[in-house]
Amino acid sequence: MDKEKHPYADIIDLPRPVSRKHPPLPLIKRAAQFRPFEAVRGHKEAILKVIEENEKKYE
Repeated sequence: MDKEKHPYADIIDLPRPVSRKHPPLPLIKRAAQFRPFEAVRGHKEAILKVIEENEKKYE
């Protein structure tokens, strides 16, 4: 694509900004941001318990 027509042509080759205030996050903490999480702790276990109880009733 022609650099003059690209909407970000003026910034595309600039170096990544580095904060003077905040140190960079360690890789392990950055990765944790994208790890799946439970919105409500214990919800999955509660559902599995109800399923197990219902299965016992119908056996």
